[in-house]
Amino acid sequence: GIIGAGRVLGRDGPMAGDFFTKVIHVNLIGTFLCDKAAASLMQHNAPNEDGERGLLIHTSSVAAFEGQIGQIAYGSAKSALIGMTLIAARDLSSIGVRVNAIAPGVMDTIAWEQAPAEMKAALEATVPFPKRLGAPEEFAKLAEHLLSNRYMNGHVARLDGALRFGPK
Repeated sequence: GIIGAGRVLGRDGPMAGDFFTKVIHVNLIGTFLCDKAAASLMQHNAPNEDGERGLLIHTSSVAAFEGQIGQIAYGSAKSALIGMTLIAARDLSSIGVRVNAIAPGVMDTIAWEQAPAEMKAALEATVPFPKRLGAPEEFAKLAEHLLSNRYMNGHVARLDGALRFGPK
């Protein structure tokens, strides 16, 4: 996915429609295209004892719930992914494919290696508990849980240390 920041009406005028479309295309339509390609293959898997043939996990974002100023394109795409999760779970139930989503908050990825240490520390201080960024391993463990808990279907799990973003 891509982030892409910009306001509906910025300093340089209205957001370019092509910019908005690109963010939606990569984050939302790209996920849909992956879903349909994967489900097309999964339908041929041998079912387990529950009849399950596979699992799709969407990566959304807390920006889907409380997007900040400048996140209109990104937040819209990630919100749509959340809406798509339950519908896809229902659509694909007939072939035994589950669909869940993870909505991470601020994660300690390689992108933070370029950020100033004080910027990272300030963001960590806003996380209620634990007061740090999320670890990629925690995201992986949640994905593993969604895979192993076969009754989880159509679910969106926040992974954010109880962080709620304000408008800025």
